[in-house]
Amino acid sequence: MTQANEDKLDIAAIAPHPDDLEITCGGTLALLVKQGYRVGIFDLTTGEPTPRGSEEIRAKEAEAARQVLGIPVRKCLHLPNRVLMDSPENRFAVATELRKAQPSLIITTMGRTPAASPDHYQGQLLVEASRFYSQLTKWDERFEGTSPYRVPHLVYAPFPFDAEQRSFHSTFVVDIRETFEQKLNAIACYESQFDEERLARVKHFISGNNIYQGSSCGFPYGELFALPNHVGASGLVT
Repeated sequence: MTQANEDKLDIAAIAPHPDDLEITCGGTLALLVKQGYRVGIFDLTTGEPTPRGSEEIRAKEAEAARQVLGIPVRKCLHLPNRVLMDSPENRFAVATELRKAQPSLIITTMGRTPAASPDHYQGQLLVEASRFYSQLTKWDERFEGTSPYRVPHLVYAPFPFDAEQRSFHSTFVVDIRETFEQKLNAIACYESQFDEERLARVKHFISGNNIYQGSSCGFPYGELFALPNHVGASGLVT
């Protein structure tokens, strides 16, 4: 089946809730757009219910954040918040979007956050499995009749409050000095989740984390990414 060109993406960024990607890698997403890549955000859930907000409010906030970052495509898959699980049915739903978008790269949040939502870890497992499901043959009826597609690359955007200290095969830091303020402005769009006092604490935490990550590479601000595999090279210099 031939997909419409407007479905195609260079990068698909996927996370459980609106604001997860803004917090972990919003600066990099904005930078990718400035560099000419077609980026899409997929929110697995609406983020509701929460003690604050509603589905309508969260959708408006997510759209405002999309505009701040300059992301051309944002879609909510409407999987169940609070009880998000890595299940076959959810894998079919996410893999169908990957088959339609055919990105070269997936960015997904990762890590266990027992002091926050268990959806975060389940979202990681779900995206990993969905990437594999996307390439499966002889099963097209489970993916809305779309054709198999193998996503070449998977990159993790670790939550800075992961419960574990991880040893990755490879890590790298992206210089986000050009888009750091965009990132903070996008996070501020989620007024239902971050009142003035809470937003000040979040900005302080995010700023400190991005300063720390960036300083390891000589950048004013940086975002950390990890790979599930080693980085290969044809020679030491290259």
